[in-house]
Amino acid sequence: MKSRILIAGGYGLVGSTIAKHIRAISRDVEIILAGRNPEKGMALVQELEHAGTIYLDLEDTKLINQFDWKQFDLIVSAVADPADTLIHAAMNHHIAHIGISKITDQVAPILFAGLQSQPKRPIVLLGHWQAGTILTILQKVAEQFNHIDKVELTALYDVRDPIGPMVVNELSNAESWMNRGYIREEGKWKWVDAEKHTRFIHKDNEHVMQGKPMASLDLPSIASITQASNIRFDLVQGESMGTIAENKASHDVYIDLEGTLQSGEQIKQRTIISDPNGQAHLTALGVLVIMERILGLDGDPPADGGIHLPETLLFPEKAIARFQQFGVQILSD
Repeated sequence: MKSRILIAGGYGLVGSTIAKHIRAISRDVEIILAGRNPEKGMALVQELEHAGTIYLDLEDTKLINQFDWKQFDLIVSAVADPADTLIHAAMNHHIAHIGISKITDQVAPILFAGLQSQPKRPIVLLGHWQAGTILTILQKVAEQFNHIDKVELTALYDVRDPIGPMVVNELSNAESWMNRGYIREEGKWKWVDAEKHTRFIHKDNEHVMQGKPMASLDLPSIASITQASNIRFDLVQGESMGTIAENKASHDVYIDLEGTLQSGEQIKQRTIISDPNGQAHLTALGVLVIMERILGLDGDPPADGGIHLPETLLFPEKAIARFQQFGVQILSD
């Protein structure tokens, strides 16, 4: 049976990349790009084929109530959805949903709604950094350990990346979610002012970066996976591996784990993830593997309904193979 996917914000930077990734692995899926200016998506529709556009304004209550949601098998939200309009539409009409914008303190209403009435189709909370790609790789790397004491992640954004200026704008906005960090120290969780809780990170033997803690969904997910007592995820600005090599900006993430291997050896281990095509490309890959899992396009039966996270839904080996197929590099330091 062929599937029909609605991508809200489908002709924006991230949404259009999601659409292109989907088309790269499936010619059968019909892709509908939704937003308030559907004419902006017409060129992409021509490129994708078996695609279309539709007008959608999340602030237009009358339109939302009259919208024919049941024509879709999956809603992908690549836009901010502060009122959870798309998630509730998906739950009410038994449609699968992937949302990439909710961070740690924004998911409680959806969790409560899901506990009150379990969704018939998967509702995936994917407000993790780069839509869960980093978490999935960390989940696989962590299998080498018997016990993990500390997890420190660092995402390096490069202003040469098309998303780079958007990140800079977020950091300069006093109301931005990036100005609040969520960290775990000695088993205790706390919210912190990101400006006052910076961390110095050694990029290599010569370069030190100053990072600010974030509050993405990676933090509680990492705690559940690793049981580590100390966890933080910092954002730094600098030149990416791609820029240094005089190519286009890559998106680089450093995973530093400290603990005991299955062999009993105490170790500090670094894994570097680099997408030579940048942040939007990597985020779209996170959505792609979740979409494949929901619809059963990965060779396994379609996923069951309920509230899901990437670590409860994906098979890490399959997902990582897909990332690498699209050019993501995973390096051991």
